[in-house]
Amino acid sequence: MFGIYLKRELGRRKKAALVIALGLALGIALVITVNSVSAGMTQAQDKVLKSLYGLGTDMTVTKARTAPTSGSSGGPNFRFDAKSSSSSTQSSDRVQTQGGQALKSSLVTKVAGQKGVESAVGALSLNVTKVDGSFTQGKAKSSTSSSGGSSSQGGPGGGSSSSGGAPQVQGGGADFNVNSYSVAGVDVAHQGLGPLSTMKITTGRTFTSAQTDAKVAVVSKSYAKEKKYKVGSTFKISGTKFTVIGIATPDSSESDTDVFVPLKVAQTLGDAKNQVTTIYVKATDSQQISTVKKEITANISGTTVTTSADLASTVSGSLSTASSLATSVGKWLSIAVLAAAFLVAALLTSSAVSRRVREFGTLKALGWPSRNVTRQVVGESIVNGLIGGALGIALGVGAAYAVTAISPKLTAQLGSSGGGGGMGGGPGGGPGQQASQNTLEIALSAPVSLTTIALAVGLAVTGGLIAGAMGGWRASRMRPADALRSVS
Repeated sequence: MFGIYLKRELGRRKKAALVIALGLALGIALVITVNSVSAGMTQAQDKVLKSLYGLGTDMTVTKARTAPTSGSSGGPNFRFDAKSSSSSTQSSDRVQTQGGQALKSSLVTKVAGQKGVESAVGALSLNVTKVDGSFTQGKAKSSTSSSGGSSSQGGPGGGSSSSGGAPQVQGGGADFNVNSYSVAGVDVAHQGLGPLSTMKITTGRTFTSAQTDAKVAVVSKSYAKEKKYKVGSTFKISGTKFTVIGIATPDSSESDTDVFVPLKVAQTLGDAKNQVTTIYVKATDSQQISTVKKEITANISGTTVTTSADLASTVSGSLSTASSLATSVGKWLSIAVLAAAFLVAALLTSSAVSRRVREFGTLKALGWPSRNVTRQVVGESIVNGLIGGALGIALGVGAAYAVTAISPKLTAQLGSSGGGGGMGGGPGGGPGQQASQNTLEIALSAPVSLTTIALAVGLAVTGGLIAGAMGGWRASRMRPADALRSVS
């Protein structure tokens, strides 16, 4: 009887049912869209952080920053002497650990032994500044910390200088370039954690565990393109010849590291025997990262521990702005729209019940108890809510698909995390670097999860129950006499 009557009444009141369902559908669609976009923001942020961390890395340990001493040089110094001949071509490399901040390799084992740490791997980040060119009579002295190529030319008997601490020439002439690039020393026995773990080998191969002393390198795709390197190409760093065995592409964004070499070889290049600049840490439980951070900080002095949460707070740009809007404005907008949709559904249901005074009064006169009348109204409202939920899911999924198809571009600037360690967490992001200049571009997507769909169904049922409760309360107060008075 209940099902037959429910079907007949919904068929008679299609327009009213559709209006109630559409009201709920709009609110539910907005919730799905906001949740999906928020999930996309989280994924985009994870891509940004993954470019700094190794795959599966929960935190990094770097040396605590110390105040620079007075009179310290701002960059590497080079000195060239032109010969008495008309000109000479000279070249010089300066290899430095990033920011000069290094830890003892033995700390890797100590960190790995801390409570809550599953594994720890050390890496060494180096900056290589290369100066080469030709010189005429006179002496040239260069002091630079340039991060890109530059050139300087000086005429005989004069000198010239370029901005940013560029080379200066006195008593002669010079025509030379200054270039810098980054090198990461990788623990070849544990490549699943560390700077190379965010890279995918697209040409050639990666290191083998036996290549701890091998003069081989993996280069990033962008750097290989710039230098026209291929698998088998050779190049030198401070006179040491390296052979390219693989070309790697970052899993997301751009790589901050140009060249990867075995850790032991990098330590030799940087005159940093038994030293690392970054320790990559994986926790046994991702829910206990903050506890593990406190454990390491308390037991190992002179270090800075940086987690993904610390880095997330430094991400700025349109990604940060859009994420803030999605999580704050979007959340409250969804709540407001849902509340309005539930209220409208409840008022429309109550109004519809009021127009059915004769019907419900007659049913009561025929012996229907109030609970049956209430059940009927609630049943109709739940069906309306489910229809609204189905429409809302369709609209919400369509909106999320549209966002994914358009894939709007978001930018993210990576700033300093405070705490003295700089970014410190990934290749090329070690202490002393201006990581805030590292801008990444991320395509936004809006994935719809089963949890979001389940939430939409729950909201649909909730809206139907709220509307049914108000309508049922109105119907339960009707008396058979009301039906008689409604007869004209």
